[in-house]
Amino acid sequence: MTLVALLAVPLLAAAFNAFPRGRRAMEVVHFVSAVMMLVLSLVVAGQVLRYGSISWASGFFYVDYLSGLVVLLTGVIYFPAALYAIGYLRHDVLEDAGDEDLSAAQVRKYYALTPLFGFCMFLVPMANNLGVMWVAVEGTTLASILLVTYYGRSTSLEAAWKYAIIGGVGLSLAFFGTVLTYYAAHHGQGQDSMEALNWSFLIQHAAQFDRQASRLAFILVLLGYGTKLGLAPMHTWKPDAYSEAPVPVTALMAAGVLNCAVYALARFHVLIAGCLGTAFGSQLLILFGLLSVGIAVPFILVQRNLRRLLAYSSIDHAGIMVMGLGFGGALGAMGVLLHMTFHSVLKPLLFFCAGNIQQARGSDALGRGAIGLLRTMPLSAPLMLMGVIAVTGTPPFSMFQSEFTILRAGFAAHEFAASILLVLFLVAIFCGFFFHVSQLVLGPAPAAPQNPEPTDFENDRWKTLPVVALSVVAIVLAFWLPSPLYDLISGAARILEVRP
Repeated sequence: MTLVALLAVPLLAAAFNAFPRGRRAMEVVHFVSAVMMLVLSLVVAGQVLRYGSISWASGFFYVDYLSGLVVLLTGVIYFPAALYAIGYLRHDVLEDAGDEDLSAAQVRKYYALTPLFGFCMFLVPMANNLGVMWVAVEGTTLASILLVTYYGRSTSLEAAWKYAIIGGVGLSLAFFGTVLTYYAAHHGQGQDSMEALNWSFLIQHAAQFDRQASRLAFILVLLGYGTKLGLAPMHTWKPDAYSEAPVPVTALMAAGVLNCAVYALARFHVLIAGCLGTAFGSQLLILFGLLSVGIAVPFILVQRNLRRLLAYSSIDHAGIMVMGLGFGGALGAMGVLLHMTFHSVLKPLLFFCAGNIQQARGSDALGRGAIGLLRTMPLSAPLMLMGVIAVTGTPPFSMFQSEFTILRAGFAAHEFAASILLVLFLVAIFCGFFFHVSQLVLGPAPAAPQNPEPTDFENDRWKTLPVVALSVVAIVLAFWLPSPLYDLISGAARILEVRP
C-alpha cells in the first residue's frame, strides 16, 4: 500500500490546488504533500532493502533496487524544490502585484501542475510495464511544458514550443521502440499476455528476443529517451526551457526528469544486452554520450547566461552517465548510479543559488555585467561557487569519485580513446565553469549596488534553508556514504551490470 500512497498524495495535492484557493492554503498543501512524499519514498527504499523488491496489483507496480533508488532520489529532489518554490513564488507575486488576478492564476497553475509532475516522476520507476513507463515519461513532458510557459513571455512560449516539438518527436520514437520491443519478445517466444511488457518478465526471456527487431528497437529507444535526457544532437530544447521555466521546475527537470530518462534507457539497455550482447548497445551509448559532453564544452566556455550555463552542465552530465552505461561492467554500473545520486543533490543546489542570484540582481546574465556577489549575497554566492567546484568533479567532492569510477570502467573496457577524450572535455568544462562563476562571485562589486538591500534575499528561510541543507548533504557525501544508501546503490548496480 505504500506504493499506492506515494502515487495518491501528489494526485490529491494537485486536485486540491486545481480550484481557486488562498495562496497560504496552497502553500500548506504543497509543503505537507512534499513532506509526505519524502517520507513515503524513504519507506519504499527501506522496504526494498529489507525484502529485495516490492510489488502491488499482481506485479503491475514493481520496485527493485534500481527503481527504489530512483524513487528515493525523486523524493529527495522534490522536497527541497517544494520548500524553495514557496519563497520563490512569493517574490514573483510581489514583483507582479499590479496584476493580482494574473499572479493568483499563475500561482494556482504552479501548485496544481507541480504535484502532477511529481506523480509522473514517481510513476516512471514504479511501473513494471514498459508501456506504462513510457506514458509516465510523456506525462512529465506534458506537465513541464505547461510549467515552462509559467511567465507567459514570448521567450517562454517559444521555449515551450521547441520543447514540445522536439520532445514529442523523441517520445514518439521511444513509443515505437517500446512497441518493437514487445514485437521482438512476442516473436521470439510467443508470449501474449498482460505481462508481456513487464520488465521483470522480459528480462527472464531476453535471450529469446528477435535480434533484428531488438536492434531497431534499441536505436529508437536511445533516440527517444535520449531526447528527454538532452543527449546531442537532440539537446537543443534544453537551454531554452531551463532558462525560461521557474527555478524550482528547472531543478526538477535537471535532476528528477534526467534520472527518470536514464532509468528508462538503462532498463532497455539491460534487455537488449541480454539479447544481442553488450557490443551493439554499448558502442551507441558511448558515441552519443561522448558527443553530448563534447558539444557542451564550447557553449560552456563562451556562455553569457547563468541558467543556460547550468543547462549545458546537465547535457554534460547526461553524457557522462550514458557513457558509464556504455562502458558497462561492475565499475560502469556503480559509477552511473553514484553519479546519478550525487548529481541529484548538486544540480538543485546550483539552480536554487542561481534563482536567488537572479531574483536579487534582476538578471541571470554573466560577463561584463557580473558583480562580486560575495559581498552582497554572503550565503548564496559562496555556496554557488562550492557547488560549481563539486559538480565539475573536483576532489574531495563526491562527483570526483563517480567520474573517476566511470573513467576506470572505460579503461577496463579498453575504450581508451573515449576515456581520454572524456578527461580532456571534463578539464575544459571545469575551466569554463570556474572562470564564469568565480567572476560572478569574486569579481569587483560596483560602486552603487544594483539592489538597495540585496541581503533581504538571504533572509527568506524558504529560499535559504534548501540551499543550506543541500550544501550540508553535498559536504557529507564527499566524505561519507551512509550504509543503507550504499546498499541500495550496490543492489541497483547488480541489476544494471552488463558484462561483455
